[in-house]
Amino acid sequence: MKKVLLILSLLIVASGGALYALKGKSQYEPGKYSLEIRPADRPFGVGSTLNYRLPDQFGKAHLSSPETRTIAFAFTKNAGHILRSTMEDKPAGYLQKRRAVLIADISGMPTVIQNMFALPDLRKSAYPMLLIYDKEMARRLKEGREGSRVVVMRLQKGKVVAIEQADSPEKLTALLER
Repeated sequence: MKKVLLILSLLIVASGGALYALKGKSQYEPGKYSLEIRPADRPFGVGSTLNYRLPDQFGKAHLSSPETRTIAFAFTKNAGHILRSTMEDKPAGYLQKRRAVLIADISGMPTVIQNMFALPDLRKSAYPMLLIYDKEMARRLKEGREGSRVVVMRLQKGKVVAIEQADSPEKLTALLER
């Protein structure tokens, strides 16, 4: 019996090590991406500007645009579920038509979880989801905000003019369609 338990334990440890070796390496390349908030000396909010180069779930880089009118941020798993539920039944081009961008913070997620669960799940989506892998980038954006809700920022020519929050897919849909 002890030998069986020992063999099972060794198999579990070896499997975990193999899994980590295969899925434990991040695909994120920090030098390729950036996020700049101005002014730099105060929290991100109304009056701030946001310039970014962030990857989507497929690794494609996206640049901020002065044409973007709405950015919806998900900083927690719950907020991510609200984003996904909102987008479930939306037609192709929904975000582009509204000049909206979705950004999810996955910086607190272990790399193995990102690679095994989060990214494969996001890749099933028909819409781009920009991702923040860097904890410092995420910290500046979520400073003082309610994490369980989707934070929706309205922009004019790259400048934040209003901030609202959505705690349900219906509320987020209403904010995206304004």
